[in-house]
Amino acid sequence: MKNSFILAIALFISTFEVAAAPAKLDDAQIAAIAVAANEVDINAAKLAESKSSNREVKAFAHRMIADHSGVIKEATALVTKLKVTPEENVVSKSVRSDGQKNLDRLSKLDGKLFNKAYIQDEIVFHKQVLNLIDEKLLPNAKNEELQALLVKVRAAVASHLEHAEKIQPVVDEMRDPGK
Repeated sequence: MKNSFILAIALFISTFEVAAAPAKLDDAQIAAIAVAANEVDINAAKLAESKSSNREVKAFAHRMIADHSGVIKEATALVTKLKVTPEENVVSKSVRSDGQKNLDRLSKLDGKLFNKAYIQDEIVFHKQVLNLIDEKLLPNAKNEELQALLVKVRAAVASHLEHAEKIQPVVDEMRDPGK
């Protein structure tokens, strides 16, 4: 049952394709991708805070909102300083579209199913973001301050992934949300 549940979730999770990203991204496009990824995770976390009564899930969601809101503030300050306007692109649009599809799917779930799906989505999402940072964003970032921010964000994303993976078995085993 557990494997079939995970497979079902994996089939429903939309994924943005790193391979679909243009070979070269400029700093304005990278900024738009970073903002999109952070906003997607904030939106999912807000849904989790409102729908879940599971303390592990709520704590994780609270952390996602705080951490990703902080990254958006830093990114906004940096692009303002650099006089760069984030430029929407294929990747940022894909991230937003996939994030909305996941929100729509999650909003139809409740209780344990919601908790399991949310944490599984967070694991998949953070793996995708790490891959995106490593394969497209860092190699293409020209500005040193933007590169430094991406390195800092990468560490936070890796920490979020570890946190989600750590609580996943606990969330999966809970008989009833909040117990």
